[in-house]
Amino acid sequence: MIVNATEMLKKAEAGHYGVGQFNINNLEWTKAILETAQEMKAPVILGVSAGAGKYMGGFEVVAAMVRAMDKSLGITVPVAIHLDHGQYEHCYQCIKAGFSSIMFDGSHLPFEENYAKTTELVHVAHGLGLSIEAEVGAIGGTEDGVTAAGECADPDECKKIADLGVDFLAAGIGNIHGIYPADWKGLSFDTLAAIKAKTGDMPLVLHGGTGIPDDQVKKAVSLGVSKINVNTECQLVFTAATRKYIEDGKDKQGKGYDPRKVLAPGTQAIKDKVAEKIRLFGSDGKA
Repeated sequence: MIVNATEMLKKAEAGHYGVGQFNINNLEWTKAILETAQEMKAPVILGVSAGAGKYMGGFEVVAAMVRAMDKSLGITVPVAIHLDHGQYEHCYQCIKAGFSSIMFDGSHLPFEENYAKTTELVHVAHGLGLSIEAEVGAIGGTEDGVTAAGECADPDECKKIADLGVDFLAAGIGNIHGIYPADWKGLSFDTLAAIKAKTGDMPLVLHGGTGIPDDQVKKAVSLGVSKINVNTECQLVFTAATRKYIEDGKDKQGKGYDPRKVLAPGTQAIKDKVAEKIRLFGSDGKA
């Protein structure tokens, strides 16, 4: 059931659990996540970065695929098609393509420009029934060509953006995209608590979910994080399972070279990882 993400995240914030955003990269990824969410009766957000959208043939292709698959699989749990770390022009492209939710990431811009463009996009998104995520304090690492050090967000700036009427807010608290370095200092829970104190019942978003210890994820949820993004971890398990299939020579047994067979172990690995994360976030049975 394709919906925007507003209601599912309001329920998560009130119920003190997290909804998983799992980024999709192809048909197998999408099917694995949808089926797992349905099996676990969990709301879910399918994240699409600009790079992944281009890889899959464009945002219109992605939206059409997700909507058709949602219908053909008989998915009844809430599913949002969400632009991840979108730049200004990507937001309008995804609105036109049929996404149900967008993220405008203006965190790398001067705050005044982030504020102005977020203001505009909130008005446009809400006018069309879409949910919108904004960001303050850039997430560490590189995402679609934007590189940041992972600085913590200013709670006062978070309040100003939240007051624009965004539906959920990504705020940097020391989190990083990709694999975390060995000397990572962990999440700044003092920053998170200060942001929550300023933004009230606004659902907060934790980007860079891969590699954050489970106890830190649970603590973040207890302090107001309602959406956790996972991408790298699914990529890692998919690659490992596919590599094992090839190294075990299964592609040379019978018709083991059939792409459906080659990709099956990786697809199952994604399902297992998504189920693990849904249980960790506490969203199983919440649809």
